[in-house]
Amino acid sequence: MPGLLKSNYTEGNYAAYFPNAQAKVVLYGTDWCGYCAKTRAYFKENKIDFVDLDIEKSPAAKKAHEELGGGGVPVVLIGNRKIQGFNTDALQAALKKI
Repeated sequence: MPGLLKSNYTEGNYAAYFPNAQAKVVLYGTDWCGYCAKTRAYFKENKIDFVDLDIEKSPAAKKAHEELGGGGVPVVLIGNRKIQGFNTDALQAALKKI
């Protein structure tokens, strides 16, 4: 049945949402979000360099999060993929592409 299998990421040109050219992984989140904490822990456990942007402390991060579709957190950018929420399969697949 079409529509039942939804992709766990969206591909696009997200270059404008990376803080610098060296950044390959960006996390838009908050301090209190449990899934943001799980995402941070996943990156740290796997020794993945990432930029951690708090949408409640940074007006620029909040604006970027809204431009990316807003909604919940975390929003993770890895290369040309945007992942909404904490999904280890989606994170692993995206990390293999960079």
